[in-house]
Amino acid sequence: MKRVEAIIRPHKLDEVREALLEKGIKGMTVIEVKGFGRQKGHSEVYRGSEYQINFLPKVKIEIAVPDRLVETVVSTIARVARTGQVGDGKIFVVPLEEVIRVRTEESGESAL
Repeated sequence: MKRVEAIIRPHKLDEVREALLEKGIKGMTVIEVKGFGRQKGHSEVYRGSEYQINFLPKVKIEIAVPDRLVETVVSTIARVARTGQVGDGKIFVVPLEEVIRVRTEESGESAL
């Protein structure tokens, strides 16, 4: 099992969610995050004063998936979240040692 973590642009979340639902992914966790990479931020003017926005709003999606679905999930997120601009995000694939469903105490892939 793996945990796929994707940091994407907030306006792409609904498109990514719909595409993953079509691929049979039934659940995910979404967290609003802020960060920067090569995009580095930008300047804004508010009431005549200019200030720097160093951390840009992003969305982090976390999905626990069986090994056989990792490539499908990763390619779907990459395809749908891509705009071609700096700041499209990153996808991380992390080994997942164990999953336990709290309600039934099922473990492993059956808990997904």
